[in-house]
Amino acid sequence: MKEALFYEKSGEGKVDCTLCGQRCKNISEGRTGFCRVRKNISGKLYSLVYGKAASASVDPIEKKPLFHFAPGSECLSVATVGCNFRCMHCQNAGISQDYGKIEGEDLAPERIVEMAKENGVSGIAYTYTEPTIFYEYALDTMKLARKAGLYNVWVSNGYTSPPAIKHMAKYLDAVNVDIKGNDAFYRKICMAPGIRPVHEALKAYRENDVWVEVTNLVIPGYNDNEKEIASMVKWVAKNLGKDTPLHFSAFFPQHRLEDASPTPPETLDKCYEKAKKSGMDYVYTGNLSSGHESTLCPKCGETVIERKGHSVSSFREKCASCDTKITIEGRKWTQGTDNKFK
Repeated sequence: MKEALFYEKSGEGKVDCTLCGQRCKNISEGRTGFCRVRKNISGKLYSLVYGKAASASVDPIEKKPLFHFAPGSECLSVATVGCNFRCMHCQNAGISQDYGKIEGEDLAPERIVEMAKENGVSGIAYTYTEPTIFYEYALDTMKLARKAGLYNVWVSNGYTSPPAIKHMAKYLDAVNVDIKGNDAFYRKICMAPGIRPVHEALKAYRENDVWVEVTNLVIPGYNDNEKEIASMVKWVAKNLGKDTPLHFSAFFPQHRLEDASPTPPETLDKCYEKAKKSGMDYVYTGNLSSGHESTLCPKCGETVIERKGHSVSSFREKCASCDTKITIEGRKWTQGTDNKFK
């Protein structure tokens, strides 16, 4: 355990958690917040998952997905149990929701960095469950990773509070945030108050110079309304910029949405075309055997970075046809046949 950051005492031994958009208030002695991993003990809020890794494995950065940060590199992905959402379609429900008691392998931040070095990866990804709920563990690891020359990336639902983002931003290189749907979707499917905290977090990441990519998992009958998709694209373009990579991902029935239909490829194609017509520079579709995975020049449409699945087969920093420069962050960690952009 470790005393939590971002909480306030609310009187009579109770505490308010200010870490995420759930804004759990008046947590009584012996009780936890919505995430179930931050507990009031003697009038102080503690993280119950500090140093307890529920998962640790090596992944390509493209799996996060992050397509414009350190392309072709690999990272050590780590997570603890717990989440501040209860998504009905969660793909990692076993460790985010249905884990029973809090368990995990004892891995100190120092050991995680050592594991990253032993595996020869370029960075560490805080993912699988929501990294916000193991904030202190992630932050301490990120500080050590930065000293070791490794990058840090988050895969998040975007419910981290802006003050918490500002506090850790100098150690965070990139984040992929899942915009799940409209307010009704967040309340009904995710058991979260709404989309506003996500918008606030995305703005905070940009304001604090963290590279941002956005994912939208398209679920037929739940969040695939064309007007809602158009509204989401418009918000991203206006508030984050048209060079923000936007990923539309296919849904497959799981957890408590087993009766829902898989996403038809043509639905993702429509999302792709709508985003491109709206002026977004970099749009992708994924989680399918075939899709829009390669990076195209936003000016002439020439393939600049070629991907197959989660592998990068070729890449350039500039378009060979029109010399347009492609937006890429984390160049020093980029991996490839010649370990650099052409």
